[in-house]
Amino acid sequence: MFVSKTYPMALSRSAAMREHCLKALGFAPALIILLCASLVLALETPSKPFLDKNSFYLSSAGFRVQVADDPATKKAMHALPAHRFVIHRFGNDMRYLYSEPRHCVCIFIGTKDAYENYRGMLSGSLGAADAGDTEYRQQADALLSVDPTDFNTIPDSTAVGDILQIHY
Repeated sequence: MFVSKTYPMALSRSAAMREHCLKALGFAPALIILLCASLVLALETPSKPFLDKNSFYLSSAGFRVQVADDPATKKAMHALPAHRFVIHRFGNDMRYLYSEPRHCVCIFIGTKDAYENYRGMLSGSLGAADAGDTEYRQQADALLSVDPTDFNTIPDSTAVGDILQIHY
């Protein structure tokens, strides 16, 4: 008699547990979508205030600006990943490239020293940034946290290489 009274209760608890688990699993797709959305936002084009400051820091650090005002330079600029550093090795020299297709429509070209100066300036500006300037902080942190891409991994590296040989 005791078993007959507790067994239906066990079934109802099991059903309640199953329903609870299904509800919990219902949050998994939402969580995955949220994580993917945050990754897309991280890869999104940086804001104009960030781009203004970033262009200033790149120039101040010693990067040379190559404006994409002819077809070959435009092709090179679009072959590079936007808003990411690319390392190009040329003999014993190493150049850092940074494509800016929307703000200045240019490629920043610099040495390892210029790159180190830039990183120092950008990380120093994070400490001096206003507490309310969280968007700038996030975009600068994202840029500092990504390692430069190797030039040889770029699909259309010949377009960029042609421009670099002219400007070395």
